[in-house]
Amino acid sequence: MTTTTEPVYDNRVAFAEELIALARTDERIVAVCNDSVGSSNLGGFAREFPDRLINVGIAEQDMVGIGAGLALSGYVPFVCAAAPFLTGRALEQIKADVAYSRSPVVLCGMSPGLAYGELGPTHHSIEDLSWLRAIAGLGIVVPADDAETRSAVRWAAGAATPVYLRIGRFKVPSVGADFRFGVAGSLRDGTDVTVVATGTMVSRALRAAEEAAAEGVSVRVLNMSTIAPLDEDGIRRAMRETGAIVTAEEATTTGGLGAAVAAVVVTEPRPVPMRLLGIHREFAPTGATAYLLEHFGLTAGDIRAAAVSLARSLTRPDG
Repeated sequence: MTTTTEPVYDNRVAFAEELIALARTDERIVAVCNDSVGSSNLGGFAREFPDRLINVGIAEQDMVGIGAGLALSGYVPFVCAAAPFLTGRALEQIKADVAYSRSPVVLCGMSPGLAYGELGPTHHSIEDLSWLRAIAGLGIVVPADDAETRSAVRWAAGAATPVYLRIGRFKVPSVGADFRFGVAGSLRDGTDVTVVATGTMVSRALRAAEEAAAEGVSVRVLNMSTIAPLDEDGIRRAMRETGAIVTAEEATTTGGLGAAVAAVVVTEPRPVPMRLLGIHREFAPTGATAYLLEHFGLTAGDIRAAAVSLARSLTRPDG
């Protein structure tokens, strides 16, 4: 097992710092939350802009509706809540008040995936990508590190379009991601297999690629920070150039990144073999985040094993 001493970062901190910096120069920016000032890391924003933080209490449907009203009134609302409650409780409002109405609301799903660990299945947010991918007109962005989080926040503040930002809680290292909405970032070149990863899985995919190289397997790593709209051209290019794809996500594969990529792959004239790493339509148990990621096969070692196994299983024509 590879160990590392590289610094790691909580993306919620990067989110909050960037939001405050933007708010200092743009009075339209407001924050709306559901009694989650602490968990959304909005304490600093509240102290500096007390009149621009709207805390609706534990009323997520109202929260999204208020955000939509503010957006239609010319404000730039960042609607912040724990991801399972923002997306699960207020799904109808996200659909009707935000996406259908084309309200430029920035929905901020905090601490998604398995980040709440011991709080259990009610707090795990593994279905959010699947739910939201089904809604037309809603951008979905999952930053991979602190720098990409800052870039995504800046982009969302000026995009004037409905978007969901999935802001990770547990700490990850910087990966050198360069955010471009709708475009997958190539973080490592490779010729034998492509790992398409998102969010917290990107740094693990890069480590997996390093380990695979020691076994003679060349792994390309794509950072799919935009889940919707998906970079279909990037996926097709990876299909042609590497001949196999592994997806890795801290979410259910039923309708998330893996399903989105598979939908592109299978509609091509020459589909390629795939492996989907994630949570396969089951409730995640209660336990520490590190344990849960290991339980569901989402470690760097698991990604390496899937990529190496898939690459070695291929019978590819010469040239």
